[in-house]
Amino acid sequence: MQASADSTKMECLWSNWKGQAIDLLYWRDIKQTGIMFGSVLLLLFSLTQFSVVSVIAYLALAALSATISFRIYKSVLQAVQKTDEGHPFKSYLEMEMSLSQEQIQKYTDCLQSYVNSTVKELRRLFLVQDLVDSLKFAVLMWLLTYVGALFNGLTLLIMAVVSMFTLPVVYDKYQAQIDQYLGLVRTHINTVVAKIQAKIPGAKRKAE
Repeated sequence: MQASADSTKMECLWSNWKGQAIDLLYWRDIKQTGIMFGSVLLLLFSLTQFSVVSVIAYLALAALSATISFRIYKSVLQAVQKTDEGHPFKSYLEMEMSLSQEQIQKYTDCLQSYVNSTVKELRRLFLVQDLVDSLKFAVLMWLLTYVGALFNGLTLLIMAVVSMFTLPVVYDKYQAQIDQYLGLVRTHINTVVAKIQAKIPGAKRKAE
């Protein structure tokens, strides 16, 4: 019963995170998405100009400047108005932020599941369990060598973030046209793969 309850909680947590991510990527709340998108881009562009240590230090200094200034402002305001409202960040200081052992175990189990599935898939590809899939993987790696020669990892990360916040909206708006072209591309790829499977000995998939 306990395992079933933990599984239900994990599914609810994942569903909640998934819903929030979808709302962000589809710009359901323009203000919230704009703040998130702008903050991530600003951070990534900062990393292109400064080291990670410098960016972290500048962000910490900016946050400290804001909190210290607000703390002093509230203290002066309370002294002038002769009120005793207490520490301006009292509610945040008293907020529980520690992770329980149960939560840590859930996140660890989830991470372990992803790692295990990734290792199994890589083993399958590198040890050529399916020749066609391994060839596809080899072609992908070959293409990535050209991508790596043109862009560094940070540039690719910036492009990925921009794509994450723009492509879902574009797809939602032009879904019919995009699905039509994707269907044509998928059909062409399947035809080419079928021809390769027919010509390469041992490339045909075993019947299920």
